[in-house]
Amino acid sequence: MFSRLSRNTLARAAFVLFWPAVAVIVWGEMRAPGQNPMIWDKALHFIAYFGLGGLITVAFKARPASIWGVLAVILLGGVLEIVQGLTGRDMSAWDEVANTLGAICGGLAGWAFYSFYPRLVERLRRS
Repeated sequence: MFSRLSRNTLARAAFVLFWPAVAVIVWGEMRAPGQNPMIWDKALHFIAYFGLGGLITVAFKARPASIWGVLAVILLGGVLEIVQGLTGRDMSAWDEVANTLGAICGGLAGWAFYSFYPRLVERLRRS
């Protein structure tokens, strides 16, 4: 399966998937907060922005320009936190810290995945 996917196809898929992911995250941050004691809020922020950081990095084909994509994701998180404060929800600097760490870690993971993808495909072909 993976052997048929080129890195260009992965980049296009990441770009296409990035936008619905942004929409879901914006919706999630703007809706009324849920009360789920089993899930730590900061972990949700980290995971969401990890995904965005990884997708945008792969979409930019792990080029230096992907740094700007990750910074845009971090900026999106900051803007959403400010908007939350204007709509009566609590604005949290710790949420933005989790967003930032998630975006950076996701960007690094996306870079590693995209960079090592040809080797991964070769290993899968051999096995």
